Amino acid sequence: MTGHDPHLQTPAGKPRARAFGIAFEGTPGRFNAITDVPGVSVGYATLISGDGPLDVGTGPVRTGVTAILPRPLAELATPVFAGVFSQNGNGELTGSHIIEEVGAFNLPVTITNTHSCGVTRDGTLRWMQRVLPAALDSGWGLPVAAETYDGFLNDINGHHVRFEHVEAALDAASGGAIEEGSVGGGTGMIAFGFKAGSGTASRIVEWQGIRHTVGVFVQANFGKRHNFTLRGARVGPDLVEPAMREGTPRAEKGSIIAIVATDAPFLPHQMKRLARRVPLGIAMTGGFGYHSSGDIFLAFTTANPQAALAPPGQTASAAYIPDVDIDPFFDAVVQGVEEAILNAMVANEDMSGRDGNFVPALPKAWLKNRFG
Repeated sequence: MTGHDPHLQTPAGKPRARAFGIAFEGTPGRFNAITDVPGVSVGYATLISGDGPLDVGTGPVRTGVTAILPRPLAELATPVFAGVFSQNGNGELTGSHIIEEVGAFNLPVTITNTHSCGVTRDGTLRWMQRVLPAALDSGWGLPVAAETYDGFLNDINGHHVRFEHVEAALDAASGGAIEEGSVGGGTGMIAFGFKAGSGTASRIVEWQGIRHTVGVFVQANFGKRHNFTLRGARVGPDLVEPAMREGTPRAEKGSIIAIVATDAPFLPHQMKRLARRVPLGIAMTGGFGYHSSGDIFLAFTTANPQAALAPPGQTASAAYIPDVDIDPFFDAVVQGVEEAILNAMVANEDMSGRDGNFVPALPKAWLKNRFG
């Protein structure tokens, strides 16, 4: 919506964490989003339909797809240097093996529900064949697709995410301010017993007079209410209400996927180092990587495209910030992850789903009283 401060509200006017006076460290980018990294874009397809008892294959449906393009459309075949880190591996992120092997990936990233991860992976290849067929003419594609579990609210075994939804999310990818909360792959997700889902944030890091951006996107679906921590205060014990309502018992299947993007020049081992700092931002909110949680993180840099495309038979050159100067970028990751999780929770509303299962939003009145 025009006239809104993107640091305080999403494009649809939903509040973000800063709207309640919550103070964060670091300097955010223009939109306080992963899209502050030049060339990075985000798109969603959100599927919400039906109410009442679960009818597998019919609904209720509370799910979707998130698409993150690491480069502009015409450049999607150009690899980005990257690193992955799994804090707790009870989840999936496809393409991780080749990232571990060569320190790079190309093509878009998708995030969805656990039982639709293969659909979004294959849908990405179908979309690439349509929009940039030359990228697949003489090679193979190993796109990144990640997931978290939304079966408490969603008919997850009904397989409602289809190829057309994947393509819609990819087609919708854009820069600038992006929506948060119950959108895209985050539609049916829960954090600390409150409605959560998609969240983002960014930080500006100046190095040698050059301003670099670190952007974070999370699909937050983790945590136990009593551990919830807000800016250093363990507030979970004070938030027994509003409570979730379980028409069907809720199994512990929480997870969090985090994507870290930057335009700062780093090498693959340094991107893995950034990915390793994501759990520290999660811990700031009270997430401790429990057994059932798939806590898997990807970090990439848009810098050094010429090195990623170096032809055979020639020495490739890549610029990079030395490891001894990396600490401010670690700060940016931790700060961005914490804020992105809180944004996913704040930019949200109550949601009911299958079998009358109900998840409350983090109460806005409580936030106003605490920080107003």
